[in-house]
Amino acid sequence: MMEAVQTYRWTREAFEKLAEVGLIEPDARLELVDGEILQKMSPQSSRHAAAIRRIEETLRSVFPLDRYDVRVQLPLALGPYSEPEPDVAVVEGTLDDYVEAHPSTAVLVVEVADASLQFDRTRKAALYARAGIPDYWIVNLLDGVLEVHRQPEGDTYRERLVLPSQERVRPLARPEVEIAVAELLP
Repeated sequence: MMEAVQTYRWTREAFEKLAEVGLIEPDARLELVDGEILQKMSPQSSRHAAAIRRIEETLRSVFPLDRYDVRVQLPLALGPYSEPEPDVAVVEGTLDDYVEAHPSTAVLVVEVADASLQFDRTRKAALYARAGIPDYWIVNLLDGVLEVHRQPEGDTYRERLVLPSQERVRPLARPEVEIAVAELLP
């Protein structure tokens, strides 16, 4: 009888320990998704970087600093086997609330997608839905649209809207605020 070969499933604790003891280079573009250590896609294009900056600036103007922290490419501790680093995440609380531990949820997660579009629509969407993230946006650079995913249920989102640049979106956590989709695009 042949022995089955299984992939080792990394925990967040073990993944963080690898970095702590220097086995992961500080500038390595890695994240933990469902127990797998994944290397992020190719280096960021200038359009990708510009989109992240626009999103960050827009969300900082919409979410009060005394109640929310807008985090750029920083870890979210989503259960024992996942520590993604979304392009932008808005979490409740302030910067000081996360000195000892990464946030374990977010009110809004935004991924900027070009080469990563399929991954962001499938694996990342499933991960964020399982974690109960209520509002997940993909800034789709290929088509120049905002994909809004809401109502997480299991591994999926029941609602998906595709908004062109001339539309506006209201974050679930700040429904009184409208954001022009064009403000999020480079």
